[in-house]
Amino acid sequence: MTATTKFLLAGALAACAVIGAGAAAQQRGFARAGAGAWADDAPMKHVPPPAGTRIERDIAYGGDPAQRLDVYRPAKADRAPMIVMVHGGGWWRGDKARPPVIDNKVNHWLPKGYIMVSVNYRMVPNANPLVQAGDVAAALAYIQGHAAKWGGDPARVVLMGHSAGAHLVSLLAAAPEIARDAGARPWLGTIALDSAAYDVVAIMERRHFDLYDRAFGTDRALWSAASPALRLKVAPAPMLLVCSSKRADACPPAEAFAKQAQALGARVTTFPVDMTHGEINALLGTGGAYTDAADAFLRSIGLN
Repeated sequence: MTATTKFLLAGALAACAVIGAGAAAQQRGFARAGAGAWADDAPMKHVPPPAGTRIERDIAYGGDPAQRLDVYRPAKADRAPMIVMVHGGGWWRGDKARPPVIDNKVNHWLPKGYIMVSVNYRMVPNANPLVQAGDVAAALAYIQGHAAKWGGDPARVVLMGHSAGAHLVSLLAAAPEIARDAGARPWLGTIALDSAAYDVVAIMERRHFDLYDRAFGTDRALWSAASPALRLKVAPAPMLLVCSSKRADACPPAEAFAKQAQALGARVTTFPVDMTHGEINALLGTGGAYTDAADAFLRSIGLN
């Protein structure tokens, strides 16, 4: 990490202490998610995309009706960097087109020349989280294979996910063989938005929210196979782990995973923010220190 990037991230982290007050008007109307609220539940009105945006919806990357993705691109995209967004919802619900998932991100990054792709995947009980990670990997392979026709650059792709989606992209980062097996190539970096599920085994062996039982069941082999912390053996591509300081179960596991990855030589940064779980998703792209930190991370891996 360059000295400039360290300065930007450090400054953004310090400024996040006042985001709650400085962005109060912006945040008004968002639900205050409880400690166990893992869905994209912030009630946000649709924000239209920038003028000239080209949208292709429900593109099939697999044979199941749930294996679909949406592409948002500037009118004149040319070898554009690409952000692939994976929605949350506790592994059992959610949708790629919900306003908190995509709207503010599209409005922030498309004017900067990015293409945004939002991905759906099969849900519990039809697919467990390990299978879901395979779906995201298949979507990534499809996106890389079709990037050129959208004006995108398959070599400049970033994975981003919120909540359960943050778990899935973190799992792919920790276990890139899942992506390779699906035909995907390496990507530049990963942004995980408020996942607490880095060590699923540890979660399941202590008191936990019911949604984990719904997603991971009683199979200890699945718990291990779906744990980013337990799959991590080599340094992943750079990662930014955003976590809510309002949730006691969010930042400690992110920080533990970051230290584990750093010990392998990886560049992984945790970024606590004074926001609820839902706000971390919905407010990314609205300006301020939080969005500045995401932009700083993207610049640190060579993007715009």
